[in-house]
Amino acid sequence: MHGFIFGIYPYIALSVLLIGSIARYERDPFTWKSSSSQLLRRKQLIVGSVLFHVGVLTIFVGHLVGLLTPLWVVEALHISHELKQITAVVVGGVAGVAALIGGIMLIWRRLADPRIRASSSTMDIIILSLLLLQLCLGLLTITVSLQHLDGGEMVKFMLWAQAIFTFDANAASYVEDAPLLFELHIVTGLTIFLLFPFSRLVHMLSVPLRYLWRPGFQIVRSRKGAKNHPAE
Repeated sequence: MHGFIFGIYPYIALSVLLIGSIARYERDPFTWKSSSSQLLRRKQLIVGSVLFHVGVLTIFVGHLVGLLTPLWVVEALHISHELKQITAVVVGGVAGVAALIGGIMLIWRRLADPRIRASSSTMDIIILSLLLLQLCLGLLTITVSLQHLDGGEMVKFMLWAQAIFTFDANAASYVEDAPLLFELHIVTGLTIFLLFPFSRLVHMLSVPLRYLWRPGFQIVRSRKGAKNHPAE
């Protein structure tokens, strides 16, 4: 079971994330949006949204860089595993608390306001609940990380994550003795990836880079009416 969860399930989740996102964009481009409820209780949305998005993006980038940076690069930069672990705990802890507070505000807003609840889909509630669970698990792992400030546990997850992307058949073995909290954290994260294409999270991929090089245009009123109705 361990081999399936940490050696095969990651590929299932990542494949669904990639193929599902492409298929949704090609088949249902008009559903590729955040479906904002900004017009309803806007002030609460702004505060919660800023805390949640800034926190989650900080955590995501931190995990991406922290897990996928090869060990030889870390060593070449003379960054000790202890420093990397402490930085991850501090930055991840602050960002996690901010995201959790913002997420609670957002889900309370969706569940407590009848108008917003009516405009929310079941998947909206499921994915936001999973994100909150993931944030809670991530914050709880800090209690374990503080007992391993030498960075030893962190190195295991770095080796596992990099083994997944290099198709190492022994990937699951790197986290075979990982604490249960970390295992739950990984499984929940992979499940979020699995549901990603079917939720509003797809709007995260809609970075409007094309506007940087798109030629400008100007909207003008039609002059046809002016010819048919000359000014008196």
